Amino acid sequence: MRKFLLCVLGLFLYYSCFSQIGGKHAYEFLNLVSSPRVAALGGKCVSLMDEDLSLTYHNPSLLNEEMQNHLSINYVSYFANINYGYIAYSTKYSKKATVSAGIQYINYGDFTAADANGTITGSFTAAEYAFNITYAQPIDSFLYVGADVRPIFSVYERYQSIGLSTDLGITYRNPHNLRTIALVVRNFGSQLKPYYNSAYESLPFEVQLGFTQQLRYAPLRISITAQHLETPDMSIAAAEDANTSTANAKPGKSKLEVISDQVMRHLIFGAEFFPLKNFYIRAGYNYQRRQEMKIDTRAATVGFSWGLGLSIKWLQINYGRATYSLAGASNHFSISANLSAFYKKAD
Repeated sequence: MRKFLLCVLGLFLYYSCFSQIGGKHAYEFLNLVSSPRVAALGGKCVSLMDEDLSLTYHNPSLLNEEMQNHLSINYVSYFANINYGYIAYSTKYSKKATVSAGIQYINYGDFTAADANGTITGSFTAAEYAFNITYAQPIDSFLYVGADVRPIFSVYERYQSIGLSTDLGITYRNPHNLRTIALVVRNFGSQLKPYYNSAYESLPFEVQLGFTQQLRYAPLRISITAQHLETPDMSIAAAEDANTSTANAKPGKSKLEVISDQVMRHLIFGAEFFPLKNFYIRAGYNYQRRQEMKIDTRAATVGFSWGLGLSIKWLQINYGRATYSLAGASNHFSISANLSAFYKKAD
């Protein structure tokens, strides 16, 4: 276990030297939110551990034996007629271990093809796919570890690329104080075949730390997720000019304001309220999203998100909606089923 942690730390230190934020990598679709619950809780949440199989896409160590023979189907209506989805199935692998397999896709739609003179020559499509194989097991009654492997296939018109990515997760869950803490290293990997010649691009590597606390005497669960721990400064200035001394220059702001802004850009807040046993209301706030996407004269609800969940015996239905800008919001849907309970009921 010690060698494993040292290896992960070494990889983290290596990748943190080259990390960037947004639009700098291949396969950015890997960071899209597949779970409606995660979408409703601010866009990132790695420390929710229950029977929801869709959560394991964001943290493989959340996969547990309670998800045996579960099926999860997720669909997202995105912007500009773009849609994507994720489907997964899990089963018991051994006495302790649980495995799952799934596929994520994104369809960018149809495009008109034209030559350099603007003459229309036809049409083309663009899409990306990632195949997920996840393995997880408990170390003891409180600690869980997991990993997934994702072969990736991407095609933009005649440009095609193949890659391989992996996520590593470790989760601590204490049922006595109803607290969960998780650390996830996401999208560690490489392109195996670049889009063009030998122009290899990096993957959207990220380190996340999550904390979830359920109140003992109230139907409320609160989550805080720290994103991009490998990148101290997540401001737009730093992302655009990371190699110059002006990256941290923020005229008109005090040092305290700059530090507070940098800290808040890492944090995502979410709350899950369950007034009834099988009914859930969720809300989230993403400070980074709000700062980058809002219009100063009309910020509205940019950066906020919400959702609902309903559990009916062997079936779970979830919906999440996240506002990215005044132009619109994303709508997330999922249906999860415990097939064992379904077959038992049918018999």
